[in-house]
Amino acid sequence: METRRHPQLYTETSRDSLSRTQRVIRVNVPKPEINQEQVQRVTQRPAASFSQTTLRVLSLLITGDLSRLRSEHIADELSISPTTLRRRLRVDNISYQELLDQVRQYHCECQLEDHWVPGKTLAWKLGYAEVNSFYRAFKRWTGSSYSDMKLQFI
Repeated sequence: METRRHPQLYTETSRDSLSRTQRVIRVNVPKPEINQEQVQRVTQRPAASFSQTTLRVLSLLITGDLSRLRSEHIADELSISPTTLRRRLRVDNISYQELLDQVRQYHCECQLEDHWVPGKTLAWKLGYAEVNSFYRAFKRWTGSSYSDMKLQFI
């Protein structure tokens, strides 16, 4: 059996049947590091209560650019269809939107722990298309308006 090596592509040709070529593509996808404490802080649930799919989605959201990540991109990254992603998250009684909202809240809290950030800047970093959507989400998370929070910082 003759083997030719190319980066990321291995081709094997059998001497008995030269017309038959089999291609094997091996891709090593690193598993994301999942910080158990971070998962608990983001979701208010122990990491052990989630499936591997949900933990990987959380990891991608926590480390990714929230302004660009959509459920379709996450599904592609996990090599599953968007429908399968929704179904697997449903098993954990959570949706992609709920995870995204929890990660946005976590990032918002982390940003505001250190210093004041203008609402427009923070909304953009968290992936909100509209600043008012961020302000409504902030009020839902904290019970107070973003302008009230600003007064505490100043």
